[in-house]
Amino acid sequence: MAGVRTAWRVVDDGDFFCVSCGGDRCYRRLNGRRRLTLLGLPVLPRGAAEPVVECVACRGRFPLGALNQPTTTRLTALLRDGVHSITLALLATGDNAAANAATRRTAVEAVRAAGFADCTEERLLTLQAALAADSPAQLDREVREALSALTPHLASPGRESLLLHGARIALSDGPYRTSELAMLSVIGEALSLGPADTERLLATAALSA
Repeated sequence: MAGVRTAWRVVDDGDFFCVSCGGDRCYRRLNGRRRLTLLGLPVLPRGAAEPVVECVACRGRFPLGALNQPTTTRLTALLRDGVHSITLALLATGDNAAANAATRRTAVEAVRAAGFADCTEERLLTLQAALAADSPAQLDREVREALSALTPHLASPGRESLLLHGARIALSDGPYRTSELAMLSVIGEALSLGPADTERLLATAALSA
């Protein structure tokens, strides 16, 4: 009886997020060659098969695009870094926001909650001072770059939550300043939130402050 059989070869391995298992797992990247078989014996080559990613745990096989999804560990790190970047950007934004004790306290608590448990006011203000020396255009660019790796992997509620995090820091010492609103608009855009959504979220945060 004739048929086609694929012979797989492991060419790489690592960790990935397995959608079937619903968590981080080890994977093997497989390249394959197809052969026409006759009575179970390979007789003619039929070309290369599409490479796949195989989960070591469930043996499910997925397109290579599965490796583009960050692992849970990686996503946690991206979220932590996103909160850190937003916090520093708002502290570094004009009008000397970092001089306010309530703002500093809110910023430190937020960064610690995001995963930097050893964050201190001194450390945060040292980083803030370095960023404050940048031009507004440089600061905008740094915020966009910091959020670019995270945004594609967050659903709308997650992106909105990050913007609200920034809003709480801005509001910790009173109403939004013009410079803070400008930075929050940049953050909203970097998080792929439309101007109307950003305005709505910032207004909601202000009402509940």
